[in-house]
Amino acid sequence: MVADITAAPPAAEPLPAPVPQGRPKRPPAAWVAMYHSVSNCPDDPYDITVTPGRLERQFAWLAARGLRGVSVRELLAARAHGQERGLVGLTFDDGYTDFVTTALPVLHRWGFTATVFVLAGLLDGENSWELIGPRKALLDADGVRFAADAGMEIASHGLHHIDLTGAHDEELDAEVTDSRHQLARITGDDVEGFCYPYGHLDERAVDAVRRAGYRYACAIKPGPAGSGDLALPRIHIGEADTSMRLELKRRLARVCGRALEAV
Repeated sequence: MVADITAAPPAAEPLPAPVPQGRPKRPPAAWVAMYHSVSNCPDDPYDITVTPGRLERQFAWLAARGLRGVSVRELLAARAHGQERGLVGLTFDDGYTDFVTTALPVLHRWGFTATVFVLAGLLDGENSWELIGPRKALLDADGVRFAADAGMEIASHGLHHIDLTGAHDEELDAEVTDSRHQLARITGDDVEGFCYPYGHLDERAVDAVRRAGYRYACAIKPGPAGSGDLALPRIHIGEADTSMRLELKRRLARVCGRALEAV
């Protein structure tokens, strides 16, 4: 669950002015989509649930524009070679069991991959950090391995979905470092990515992620100066995101500071 929900601007809001002739035109900015749960659950007080039908239509929208959804690891590898054009990062926070039962079949139908941010300390548990709303089951170790074997990237969301900016030193280190080691033992693979719970981060949290050896970390808004790939911004995608709203979010990604800039 995240506290900051990135809403699409009203349709009447003017789009960025066209680049005057003679000025080098920047290529379309790559961006990272932030999903959570995929289910038909109508009780969604935090706007984190997308129905399977909506997810299917959103992926169809991407494909119709020549875009392919990929994991953040794949997106960053492509960017390193200047080949990120046409790619969109797909992330699913919290590691709900419906990722395997519901989202994964849709991803496979479209030939997409994604990054799943798993809470290593709540495996086979539920979304206990949410004060209201329905209880939703989280992946167990077998589910995590199943997703990894299906070609998805497994990354860390910490241990218990706490606000890292308020954690004491030992707690911060455990959330960031221990979660990485636990997931690596489950998957038998390196864990390169981290995601800040609630999108909350500060310089201390970024430094902890850096010390733990992560290649990148996902946030919502850009992080403190110098964070670089340890605070990648993302665009929230919800059930209300029709084709029109997706197009607005895509066009305004760079303007709103939610784009993945080239290196």
